[in-house]
Amino acid sequence: MKKIIELRDVSKAFDGETVLDHIDLDIYDNEFLTLLGPSGCGKTTTLRLIGGFETPDSGDVLFLGARINDTPPHKRSVNTVFQRYALFPHLNVFDNVAFPLREQRLPKTEIEEKVREMLALVKLTGFERRNVARLSGGQQQRVAIARALISRPRVLLLDEPLGALDLKLRKDMQQELKNIQKATGITFVFVTHDQEEALSTSDTIVVMAEGRIQQIGTPIDIYNEPENAFVADFIGESNIVDGVMRADYRVTFSGHTFACVDKGFQKNEPVDVVVRPEDVDIVPLERGMLRGVVTSVTFMGVHYEIIVDINGFKWMIQTTDFVDVDEEIGLYLEPDAIHIMKKSEYSGMFGDYSSFSMELDELSDAESEADE
Repeated sequence: MKKIIELRDVSKAFDGETVLDHIDLDIYDNEFLTLLGPSGCGKTTTLRLIGGFETPDSGDVLFLGARINDTPPHKRSVNTVFQRYALFPHLNVFDNVAFPLREQRLPKTEIEEKVREMLALVKLTGFERRNVARLSGGQQQRVAIARALISRPRVLLLDEPLGALDLKLRKDMQQELKNIQKATGITFVFVTHDQEEALSTSDTIVVMAEGRIQQIGTPIDIYNEPENAFVADFIGESNIVDGVMRADYRVTFSGHTFACVDKGFQKNEPVDVVVRPEDVDIVPLERGMLRGVVTSVTFMGVHYEIIVDINGFKWMIQTTDFVDVDEEIGLYLEPDAIHIMKKSEYSGMFGDYSSFSMELDELSDAESEADE
Protein backbone atom coordinates (compact mmCIF):
# COMPACT_ATOMS: atom_id res chain seq x y z
CA MET A 1 0.00 0.00 0.00
CA LYS A 2 1.05 3.59 -0.65
CA LYS A 3 2.24 5.72 2.27
CA ILE A 4 0.13 8.85 2.48
CA ILE A 5 1.39 10.42 5.76
CA GLU A 6 4.85 9.99 7.28
CA LEU A 7 6.09 11.36 10.60
CA ARG A 8 9.87 11.30 10.82
CA ASP A 9 11.61 11.79 14.18
CA VAL A 10 8.92 14.24 15.26
CA SER A 11 9.13 15.98 18.65
CA LYS A 12 6.87 18.61 20.23
CA ALA A 13 6.92 20.37 23.59
CA PHE A 14 4.58 22.84 25.28
CA ASP A 15 5.87 25.13 28.05
CA GLY A 16 9.04 23.07 28.30
CA GLU A 17 7.18 19.77 28.72
CA THR A 18 7.79 17.15 26.03
CA VAL A 19 4.50 15.93 24.55
CA LEU A 20 5.92 13.96 21.60
CA ASP A 21 9.34 12.37 21.92
CA HIS A 22 10.98 11.54 18.56
CA ILE A 23 8.14 9.52 17.06
CA ASP A 24 8.12 7.81 13.64
CA LEU A 25 4.85 6.77 12.03
CA ASP A 26 3.65 5.66 8.60
CA ILE A 27 -0.02 6.00 7.61
CA TYR A 28 -1.21 4.29 4.44
CA ASP A 29 -3.79 5.05 1.78
CA ASN A 30 -7.29 3.64 2.51
CA GLU A 31 -6.31 2.73 6.10
CA PHE A 32 -8.35 3.14 9.28
CA LEU A 33 -5.63 3.95 11.81
CA THR A 34 -6.32 4.66 15.48
CA LEU A 35 -4.09 6.58 17.88
CA LEU A 36 -4.86 5.01 21.26
CA GLY A 37 -3.68 5.96 24.71
CA PRO A 38 -4.49 7.68 28.00
CA SER A 39 -4.95 11.43 28.40
CA GLY A 40 -1.70 13.31 27.90
CA CYS A 41 0.01 10.60 25.85
CA GLY A 42 0.41 12.81 22.76
CA LYS A 43 -2.25 11.33 20.47
CA THR A 44 -4.23 14.56 19.91
CA THR A 45 -0.99 16.51 19.35
CA THR A 46 -0.04 13.95 16.70
CA LEU A 47 -3.41 14.51 15.03
CA ARG A 48 -2.99 18.28 15.13
CA LEU A 49 0.47 18.01 13.55
CA ILE A 50 -1.01 16.02 10.67
CA GLY A 51 -3.84 18.54 10.31
CA GLY A 52 -1.51 21.54 10.34
CA PHE A 53 -2.83 23.04 13.58
CA GLU A 54 0.58 22.56 15.22
CA THR A 55 4.15 22.60 13.88
CA PRO A 56 6.78 20.11 15.09
CA ASP A 57 9.72 21.45 17.06
CA SER A 58 11.91 18.97 15.21
CA GLY A 59 11.42 16.28 12.60
CA ASP A 60 9.22 16.27 9.51
CA VAL A 61 5.62 15.63 8.52
CA LEU A 62 5.38 14.30 4.95
CA PHE A 63 2.30 14.06 2.71
CA LEU A 64 2.80 11.77 -0.29
CA GLY A 65 6.53 12.25 0.20
CA ALA A 66 6.47 16.07 0.33
CA ARG A 67 7.37 17.97 3.52
CA ILE A 68 4.33 19.87 4.85
CA ASN A 69 5.59 21.18 8.22
CA ASP A 70 4.71 24.76 7.33
CA THR A 71 1.72 24.12 5.04
CA PRO A 72 -1.43 25.70 6.57
CA PRO A 73 -4.46 23.47 7.28
CA HIS A 74 -6.60 24.79 4.41
CA LYS A 75 -3.92 23.89 1.89
CA ARG A 76 -3.66 20.26 3.01
CA SER A 77 -5.92 17.54 1.58
CA VAL A 78 -6.91 16.80 5.17
CA ASN A 79 -10.14 17.55 7.05
CA THR A 80 -10.92 17.18 10.76
CA VAL A 81 -13.99 16.16 12.77
CA PHE A 82 -13.69 17.35 16.37
CA GLN A 83 -15.42 16.01 19.48
CA ARG A 84 -17.49 19.19 19.44
CA TYR A 85 -18.79 19.07 15.92
CA ALA A 86 -18.59 22.86 15.25
CA LEU A 87 -21.73 22.89 13.12
CA PHE A 88 -23.19 26.22 12.05
CA PRO A 89 -26.33 26.58 14.24
CA HIS A 90 -27.95 29.12 11.89
CA LEU A 91 -27.72 26.74 8.90
CA ASN A 92 -29.82 23.64 8.30
CA VAL A 93 -28.39 20.18 7.53
CA PHE A 94 -28.15 20.75 3.78
CA ASP A 95 -26.43 24.12 4.11
CA ASN A 96 -23.97 22.83 6.73
CA VAL A 97 -22.88 20.02 4.43
CA ALA A 98 -22.84 22.26 1.36
CA PHE A 99 -20.73 24.97 3.01
CA PRO A 100 -17.26 23.78 1.81
CA LEU A 101 -18.49 23.45 -1.78
CA ARG A 102 -20.05 26.91 -1.75
CA GLU A 103 -16.73 28.28 -0.54
CA GLN A 104 -15.25 26.70 -3.68
CA ARG A 105 -17.99 28.38 -5.77
CA LEU A 106 -19.09 25.16 -7.45
CA PRO A 107 -22.23 25.18 -9.62
CA LYS A 108 -25.51 24.86 -7.73
CA THR A 109 -26.55 21.63 -9.45
CA GLU A 110 -23.19 19.99 -8.63
CA ILE A 111 -23.47 21.08 -4.99
CA GLU A 112 -26.98 19.64 -4.69
CA GLU A 113 -25.92 16.33 -6.24
CA LYS A 114 -22.88 15.97 -3.97
CA VAL A 115 -24.77 16.94 -0.80
CA ARG A 116 -27.52 14.40 -1.46
CA GLU A 117 -24.91 11.75 -2.21
CA MET A 118 -23.09 12.51 1.05
CA LEU A 119 -26.28 12.57 3.14
CA ALA A 120 -27.19 9.17 1.71
CA LEU A 121 -23.75 7.88 2.72
CA VAL A 122 -24.27 8.95 6.36
CA LYS A 123 -27.93 7.83 6.33
CA LEU A 124 -29.46 11.30 6.64
CA THR A 125 -31.55 11.35 3.47
CA GLY A 126 -34.69 13.35 4.22
CA PHE A 127 -32.98 15.50 6.87
CA GLU A 128 -31.91 18.23 4.43
CA ARG A 129 -34.05 21.02 5.90
CA ARG A 130 -33.75 20.04 9.56
CA ASN A 131 -32.36 22.52 12.08
CA VAL A 132 -29.04 21.05 13.26
CA ALA A 133 -29.70 22.23 16.83
CA ARG A 134 -32.69 19.85 16.97
CA LEU A 135 -30.77 16.78 15.88
CA SER A 136 -29.57 14.07 18.23
CA GLY A 137 -25.88 13.80 19.06
CA GLY A 138 -25.42 10.94 16.62
CA GLN A 139 -27.21 12.83 13.84
CA GLN A 140 -25.10 15.93 14.46
CA GLN A 141 -22.00 13.80 14.20
CA ARG A 142 -23.16 12.40 10.87
CA VAL A 143 -23.65 15.94 9.59
CA ALA A 144 -20.12 16.87 10.71
CA ILE A 145 -18.68 13.78 8.97
CA ALA A 146 -20.62 14.51 5.77
CA ARG A 147 -19.37 18.11 5.75
CA ALA A 148 -15.78 16.96 6.30
CA LEU A 149 -15.96 14.34 3.54
CA ILE A 150 -17.83 16.26 0.85
CA SER A 151 -14.69 17.88 -0.54
CA ARG A 152 -13.10 14.42 -0.77
CA PRO A 153 -9.93 14.91 1.33
CA ARG A 154 -7.24 12.24 1.14
CA VAL A 155 -7.23 12.00 4.95
CA LEU A 156 -9.97 12.50 7.56
CA LEU A 157 -8.86 13.18 11.14
CA LEU A 158 -11.32 12.32 13.93
CA ASP A 159 -10.52 13.63 17.41
CA GLU A 160 -12.55 11.51 19.89
CA PRO A 161 -15.74 12.12 17.89
CA LEU A 162 -17.77 9.54 19.85
CA GLY A 163 -16.97 10.90 23.31
CA ALA A 164 -20.27 12.75 23.79
CA LEU A 165 -22.52 9.84 22.74
CA ASP A 166 -24.23 7.29 24.97
CA LEU A 167 -22.98 3.69 25.00
CA LYS A 168 -25.41 2.12 22.51
CA LEU A 169 -25.09 5.01 20.07
CA ARG A 170 -21.31 4.84 20.34
CA LYS A 171 -21.39 1.17 19.34
CA ASP A 172 -23.63 1.95 16.37
CA MET A 173 -21.39 4.79 15.26
CA GLN A 174 -18.23 2.68 15.57
CA GLN A 175 -19.60 0.38 12.89
CA GLU A 176 -20.91 3.30 10.84
CA LEU A 177 -17.49 4.96 10.78
CA LYS A 178 -15.89 1.74 9.58
CA ASN A 179 -18.53 1.37 6.86
CA ILE A 180 -18.09 5.00 5.73
CA GLN A 181 -14.32 4.62 5.58
CA LYS A 182 -14.58 1.49 3.45
CA ALA A 183 -17.19 3.07 1.17
CA THR A 184 -15.14 6.21 0.50
CA GLY A 185 -11.63 4.75 0.48
CA ILE A 186 -10.44 7.80 2.43
CA THR A 187 -7.74 7.31 5.05
CA PHE A 188 -9.17 7.78 8.56
CA VAL A 189 -6.94 8.74 11.50
CA PHE A 190 -8.98 8.29 14.67
CA VAL A 191 -8.06 9.39 18.20
CA THR A 192 -9.54 7.65 21.24
CA HIS A 193 -8.70 6.49 24.75
CA ASP A 194 -11.34 3.73 24.50
CA GLN A 195 -9.74 0.32 23.89
CA GLU A 196 -12.94 -1.37 22.71
CA GLU A 197 -13.51 1.43 20.21
CA ALA A 198 -10.01 0.97 18.82
CA LEU A 199 -10.28 -2.81 18.59
CA SER A 200 -13.66 -2.75 16.84
CA THR A 201 -12.94 -0.12 14.16
CA SER A 202 -9.26 -0.15 13.25
CA ASP A 203 -7.07 -1.72 10.61
CA THR A 204 -4.04 -0.49 12.57
CA ILE A 205 -3.71 0.61 16.21
CA VAL A 206 -0.91 2.87 17.46
CA VAL A 207 -0.62 2.58 21.24
CA MET A 208 0.94 5.67 22.83
CA ALA A 209 2.17 6.57 26.31
CA GLU A 210 4.25 9.47 27.62
CA GLY A 211 4.79 10.95 24.18
CA ARG A 212 6.18 7.75 22.66
CA ILE A 213 4.76 5.00 20.48
CA GLN A 214 4.68 1.76 22.45
CA GLN A 215 3.42 -0.58 19.73
CA ILE A 216 1.92 -0.53 16.23
CA GLY A 217 -0.10 -3.45 14.92
CA THR A 218 -3.44 -4.93 13.97
CA PRO A 219 -6.08 -5.20 16.72
CA ILE A 220 -5.46 -8.95 16.95
CA ASP A 221 -1.68 -8.52 17.20
CA ILE A 222 -1.97 -5.76 19.79
CA TYR A 223 -4.30 -7.83 21.95
CA ASN A 224 -2.62 -11.23 21.59
CA GLU A 225 1.02 -10.13 21.37
CA PRO A 226 1.55 -7.00 23.52
CA GLU A 227 5.14 -5.82 23.49
CA ASN A 228 5.33 -4.50 27.05
CA ALA A 229 3.39 -4.30 30.31
CA PHE A 230 1.82 -0.95 29.44
CA VAL A 231 0.27 -2.27 26.23
CA ALA A 232 -0.84 -5.51 27.89
CA ASP A 233 -2.59 -3.60 30.66
CA PHE A 234 -4.08 -0.84 28.50
CA ILE A 235 -5.57 -3.18 25.90
CA GLY A 236 -8.11 -5.24 27.82
CA GLU A 237 -7.52 -6.89 31.18
CA SER A 238 -4.24 -8.68 31.92
CA ASN A 239 -2.61 -10.55 34.75
CA ILE A 240 1.07 -9.55 34.54
CA VAL A 241 3.48 -11.39 36.81
CA ASP A 242 7.25 -11.64 37.19
CA GLY A 243 8.74 -14.71 35.55
CA VAL A 244 12.03 -16.34 34.57
CA MET A 245 12.57 -17.88 31.15
CA ARG A 246 14.26 -21.20 31.89
CA ALA A 247 14.68 -22.22 28.22
CA ASP A 248 12.78 -21.99 24.97
CA TYR A 249 9.13 -22.85 25.68
CA ARG A 250 9.66 -23.10 29.47
CA VAL A 251 8.91 -20.31 31.98
CA THR A 252 8.67 -20.17 35.76
CA PHE A 253 6.27 -17.87 37.60
CA SER A 254 4.09 -17.96 40.72
CA GLY A 255 6.05 -20.93 42.03
CA HIS A 256 5.44 -23.22 39.06
CA THR A 257 7.23 -23.96 35.76
CA PHE A 258 4.95 -23.91 32.71
CA ALA A 259 5.15 -24.88 29.08
CA CYS A 260 4.63 -21.85 26.81
CA VAL A 261 4.88 -21.01 23.11
CA ASP A 262 7.61 -18.34 23.28
CA LYS A 263 11.31 -18.69 22.55
CA GLY A 264 14.39 -16.59 21.82
CA PHE A 265 15.07 -15.37 25.36
CA GLN A 266 18.30 -15.85 27.30
CA LYS A 267 18.44 -18.78 29.70
CA ASN A 268 17.13 -17.64 33.12
CA GLU A 269 16.26 -14.19 31.75
CA PRO A 270 13.78 -12.26 33.95
CA VAL A 271 10.60 -11.59 31.96
CA ASP A 272 7.05 -10.29 32.30
CA VAL A 273 4.38 -12.95 31.90
CA VAL A 274 0.91 -12.00 30.61
CA VAL A 275 -2.16 -14.18 31.11
CA ARG A 276 -5.51 -12.85 29.92
CA PRO A 277 -8.38 -13.42 32.43
CA GLU A 278 -10.49 -15.33 29.90
CA ASP A 279 -7.63 -17.82 29.30
CA VAL A 280 -7.55 -19.18 32.87
CA ASP A 281 -9.50 -22.40 33.57
CA ILE A 282 -10.89 -23.19 37.03
CA VAL A 283 -10.27 -26.86 37.89
CA PRO A 284 -10.39 -29.11 40.98
CA LEU A 285 -7.54 -28.41 43.38
CA GLU A 286 -5.74 -31.65 42.56
CA ARG A 287 -5.57 -30.66 38.86
CA GLY A 288 -4.53 -27.08 39.48
CA MET A 289 -1.15 -25.85 38.30
CA LEU A 290 -1.73 -22.94 40.66
CA ARG A 291 -3.91 -22.58 43.75
CA GLY A 292 -5.55 -19.48 45.10
CA VAL A 293 -8.27 -18.14 47.38
CA VAL A 294 -11.22 -16.25 45.90
CA THR A 295 -11.43 -12.73 47.35
CA SER A 296 -14.32 -11.31 45.29
CA VAL A 297 -16.93 -12.40 42.73
CA THR A 298 -18.73 -9.93 40.45
CA PHE A 299 -21.54 -10.97 38.09
CA MET A 300 -21.01 -9.24 34.73
CA GLY A 301 -24.06 -10.60 32.89
CA VAL A 302 -22.29 -12.93 30.46
CA HIS A 303 -19.60 -14.09 32.88
CA TYR A 304 -18.29 -13.77 36.42
CA GLU A 305 -15.27 -11.62 37.17
CA ILE A 306 -13.35 -13.35 39.95
CA ILE A 307 -10.36 -12.02 41.88
CA VAL A 308 -8.09 -14.75 43.23
CA ASP A 309 -5.21 -14.30 45.67
CA ILE A 310 -2.22 -16.39 44.56
CA ASN A 311 0.69 -15.98 46.95
CA GLY A 312 -0.31 -12.39 47.70
CA PHE A 313 -0.78 -11.40 44.03
CA LYS A 314 -4.35 -10.74 42.93
CA TRP A 315 -5.32 -12.41 39.64
CA MET A 316 -8.46 -11.68 37.63
CA ILE A 317 -10.35 -14.58 36.06
CA GLN A 318 -13.34 -14.27 33.72
CA THR A 319 -15.43 -17.41 33.69
CA THR A 320 -18.98 -18.74 33.43
CA ASP A 321 -18.29 -21.03 36.41
CA PHE A 322 -19.53 -19.77 39.77
CA VAL A 323 -17.33 -20.01 42.85
CA ASP A 324 -17.78 -18.54 46.33
CA VAL A 325 -15.70 -15.91 48.10
CA ASP A 326 -13.07 -17.53 50.39
CA GLU A 327 -13.17 -20.74 48.33
CA GLU A 328 -9.80 -22.26 47.41
CA ILE A 329 -9.64 -23.14 43.73
CA GLY A 330 -7.23 -24.68 41.25
CA LEU A 331 -6.17 -22.89 38.08
CA TYR A 332 -5.02 -24.46 34.82
CA LEU A 333 -3.17 -22.71 31.98
CA GLU A 334 -2.69 -24.00 28.45
CA PRO A 335 0.71 -23.15 26.87
CA ASP A 336 -0.83 -20.69 24.38
CA ALA A 337 -2.50 -18.80 27.25
CA ILE A 338 0.93 -17.67 28.46
CA HIS A 339 2.60 -14.73 26.69
CA ILE A 340 6.18 -13.72 27.48
CA MET A 341 7.41 -10.11 27.23
CA LYS A 342 10.78 -8.53 27.80
CA LYS A 343 11.18 -6.43 30.92
CA SER A 344 10.57 -2.71 30.34
CA GLU A 345 10.23 0.55 32.21
CA TYR A 346 6.60 -0.44 32.86
CA SER A 347 7.45 -3.75 34.54
CA GLY A 348 5.94 -4.08 38.00
CA MET A 349 3.47 -1.24 37.44
CA PHE A 350 0.48 -3.25 36.17
CA GLY A 351 -1.30 -6.58 36.36
CA ASP A 352 -2.19 -6.97 40.07
CA TYR A 353 -5.94 -6.64 40.71
CA SER A 354 -5.72 -5.53 44.32
CA SER A 355 -7.50 -2.50 42.83
CA PHE A 356 -8.64 -1.64 39.32
CA SER A 357 -6.91 1.71 38.83
CA MET A 358 -3.65 3.42 39.62
CA GLU A 359 -5.65 6.44 40.77
CA LEU A 360 -7.30 4.38 43.51
CA ASP A 361 -3.91 3.06 44.59
CA GLU A 362 -2.56 6.61 44.78
CA LEU A 363 -5.52 7.78 46.85
CA SER A 364 -5.06 4.86 49.21
CA ASP A 365 -1.37 5.68 49.57
CA ALA A 366 -2.20 9.33 50.29
CA GLU A 367 -4.71 8.34 52.96
CA SER A 368 -2.15 6.09 54.59
CA GLU A 369 0.42 8.87 54.66
CA ALA A 370 -2.13 11.27 56.15
CA ASP A 371 -2.88 8.80 58.95
CA GLU A 372 0.79 8.38 59.87
